[in-house]
Amino acid sequence: MRVALLGCGTVGAEVVRLLHTSGEDLTARVGAPLELAGIAVRRIGKARDLPVPDELFTTDADGLVARDDVDIVIEVIGGIEPARSLILSALKAGKSVVTANKALLAEDGATLHAAAVEGGADLYYEASVAGAIPLLRPLRESLAGDQISRVTGIVNGTTNFILTRMDEQGSGFADALDEATALGYAEADPTADVEGFDAAAKAAILAGLAFHTDVVAADVHREGITEVTAADVASAKAMGSVVKLLCIAEKDGDAVSVRVHPAMIPLSHPLASVREAYNAVFVEAASAGRLMFYGPGAGGSPTASAVLGDLVAVARNALSGARGAGASSYAALRVRPMGEVVTRYHISLDVADKAGVLAAVANAFADHDVSIRTVRQEGHGDDASLVVVTHTATDSALQGVVEQLRGLDSVRAVASVMRVEGSA
Repeated sequence: MRVALLGCGTVGAEVVRLLHTSGEDLTARVGAPLELAGIAVRRIGKARDLPVPDELFTTDADGLVARDDVDIVIEVIGGIEPARSLILSALKAGKSVVTANKALLAEDGATLHAAAVEGGADLYYEASVAGAIPLLRPLRESLAGDQISRVTGIVNGTTNFILTRMDEQGSGFADALDEATALGYAEADPTADVEGFDAAAKAAILAGLAFHTDVVAADVHREGITEVTAADVASAKAMGSVVKLLCIAEKDGDAVSVRVHPAMIPLSHPLASVREAYNAVFVEAASAGRLMFYGPGAGGSPTASAVLGDLVAVARNALSGARGAGASSYAALRVRPMGEVVTRYHISLDVADKAGVLAAVANAFADHDVSIRTVRQEGHGDDASLVVVTHTATDSALQGVVEQLRGLDSVRAVASVMRVEGSA
């Protein structure tokens, strides 16, 4: 089986090394040798310490994909173009594709899946979400006979590292980000991670597979962690909770909601113990019950491991003349807007320390039918604050409460609003 590799960065280079070091084992597992037909790169002359001849490298990605002797294409370029055009060209020509491109799948996955059906080829993308963790194929195949109700995950290692440092060391966001950057967990421009774009793309992919519905990144409500403060983390700790950036996809009747945002979860929740740059996804299904998938979510070796797993699968299918399970969007469920989503909330208010403040605050919640579960005052005088935890309410109702609170003379500021997930 002849393989074209598109991209030779951190992941692509590791794929090359694994193909070389594990060649005999992969041949035995597939039933035929896996040979590199070519490697498409931007620059030919770049120094690369890889066990392959220089003549395999080319800058003509289109020509490499179109070659008659190429059976399978691995795409690890990333981004939207030229990755989309190259993948579509391969699939329409009947060549199976393995990709790690979460951004493309979240933006235009339906088009790619349609091209795979048209060309009679496989489209596998285990490496696009949660690195080496076997997750997407279990959702697509192992749980195909079950009814999944909710998927909750920590799917971005950078933000989880930052929040771990804030929780365990009391660091502020900026200091924790600086440490993540110094250790190589954060990119020079961390926007995609800390603002939730990376997690939102992964959430769209997970929701689509779990609920058999086309979901794109634009459907995902997204909030990052840049506004999370040391005070938020300390308040969560006082409640026996921890702050995590969660991706949550859940089905309720004929609709699904998909969201990414920081949230407080109790220490008893399985995701609360996920530390550092690790990823974990918690799946709840009708018959299988609660399932936890955990492991390294990024990095060259873990991601390359997932790519090689997909490569073996599609190579086996090609040799047997079969196709693997494709994406299913038969359910076509409505994507619920964030305003309709129901959860609990933690609200911290800077208030004047005088009589009548609590009554005014309570009235604001009552006016929007949001029930208060607990309330406590911290500090006195100019340092006075109220911390309110609600029962479940819609997001739109809570936003109405916040706007009313901001208009009260006795409320100096709504210091923070954070969702509370998991069992009390």
